[in-house]
Amino acid sequence: MLENIPSQTNMAELLGQSLYEVWQALYSAVEGKYDMERVWNTGGKNWTYEYKYRRGGKTLCSLYAKRNCVGFMIIFGKDERTKFEAIRGTLSDAVCRQYDEAKTYRDGKWVMFEPTNTADLDDYMKLLAIKRKPNRK
Repeated sequence: MLENIPSQTNMAELLGQSLYEVWQALYSAVEGKYDMERVWNTGGKNWTYEYKYRRGGKTLCSLYAKRNCVGFMIIFGKDERTKFEAIRGTLSDAVCRQYDEAKTYRDGKWVMFEPTNTADLDDYMKLLAIKRKPNRK
């Protein structure tokens, strides 16, 4: 857990204005549909910050930030991968390509998206709905 949570100004400086807007759009979309525990953390060796959405010990998704880069990670279990294949035709080529290129581990397929704009935001929300139905109206 992070002791000093970054301010909006810190995040805007780290990401740059255009990527900060992408971060805000992702943040707002997830916050608008899901009421979950939110945890700030260090981003490990590859990222500066991690912002994780969890409920009942299970992670829905995580937002990552480092200089001039935003990351959005979803981990798909076996059943969730089957559900992905069912909606694949409704998703953009870029989202499907990122999914296909992600490595599959024994505990799931870890897919890291690095959006540079909000074009695929609706697709990301479809992917989250695979993991958990939205719990906010």
